[in-house]
Amino acid sequence: MHPGGVGVESMGEWEIRPRIDVEAGGKGPRRRRISDEAARPAGLAQASLAAPHGIRLWYGAKMKSILRAAPLLWLAGCILPGGGPATRFEFMESHMGTLCRVVLYAGSPEQAREASRAAFRELAEVDRLMSDYREDSELSLLCRAAGRGPRRVSDPFWVVLSASKWYAELTGGAFDITVGPVVRLWRRARKERRLPDRAELEEAISRVGSAMLSLDPAGRTAELKKEGMLLDVGGIAKGYGCDRALAAMARMGVPVALVDTGGGMALGDPPPGRAGWRIQIGEEADGMMIISRCGVATSGDTEQFVEIDGRRYSHIVDPATGLGLQHGALVTVVGPDGTSADALATAVSVMGRDRGLKLIEELPRTEALFRWKEGGRRCRAQSSGFAALLERAQAAK
Repeated sequence: MHPGGVGVESMGEWEIRPRIDVEAGGKGPRRRRISDEAARPAGLAQASLAAPHGIRLWYGAKMKSILRAAPLLWLAGCILPGGGPATRFEFMESHMGTLCRVVLYAGSPEQAREASRAAFRELAEVDRLMSDYREDSELSLLCRAAGRGPRRVSDPFWVVLSASKWYAELTGGAFDITVGPVVRLWRRARKERRLPDRAELEEAISRVGSAMLSLDPAGRTAELKKEGMLLDVGGIAKGYGCDRALAAMARMGVPVALVDTGGGMALGDPPPGRAGWRIQIGEEADGMMIISRCGVATSGDTEQFVEIDGRRYSHIVDPATGLGLQHGALVTVVGPDGTSADALATAVSVMGRDRGLKLIEELPRTEALFRWKEGGRRCRAQSSGFAALLERAQAAK
């Protein structure tokens, strides 16, 4: 389990250990000032999981080898859409720079293998299109064309760019995929264990700003207005990949599944005969959830950070200052899907506790938990509906 993150605990005779999972419904009464329709990135139509070009809610568009396929549970009497009794399978492959896991319930080993292959194909495709480590990725090609006019982009990349632009506006720039020039400086800083030069940092910041990312829905083109701009979609692409993988399995008649890419996860229907997936948040005292049909992401500097001159800097960069975050908080966001949870976990980390939770309170079907240490004491703050997720777990014991 990710240190300080989220994991699944044993529940009697069955057990899985994804990092995070989540359920949309069942919260207590809440006041939300932003409706579900308004909380959808502009220009992206609502789509069902079964739609060929749609990810649950508003995310649409198209998006090897099996390391492990282990049926761990037989639940007699539980029937999946394919007609067979539900058996639990788990598969793992490396994609997007991390070990990804698919857990699913299928009517046969053949159905499970085909569904998992479809899920991993989606993750591989997102990585192929949007990795900034690949010189031939669509993202890299767009960056090399910065300052040279618009460039037509694929449907999956368009969805991520559009959603990213929307979240930049929603968060006042706390989430900004144009932060790439600054991120590159901090990658070097972590390697060399020295702060970026101030002049270098200021020059890099001059190439950051979502206003310089122009999107044309009619032509499906994207343009980086200033030469030297660089994109970094690390705060949203994995969540989007999880959503696409989950949707691919659902289209194949396997809706009971989860996809885990390390710091984020998307979940389909709960396991047969269960209210949801049983989730441990960090240490035991942090709480347990039973949840499904959503996305979750945890953001923080538990694993990726650098200490320079006695100060700890996170890999998460504030686009406004160009500096790595120093507050040391872990933020877990429960959202309608993997894409939204991923983007908001990054944004809320940058915004900080007070501003971040204020935003979360305005969004439908979204909750957040902050955890940090202060003077050796463990502290936490959460959105008003987060406790209801924990209460359901207590009631299930």
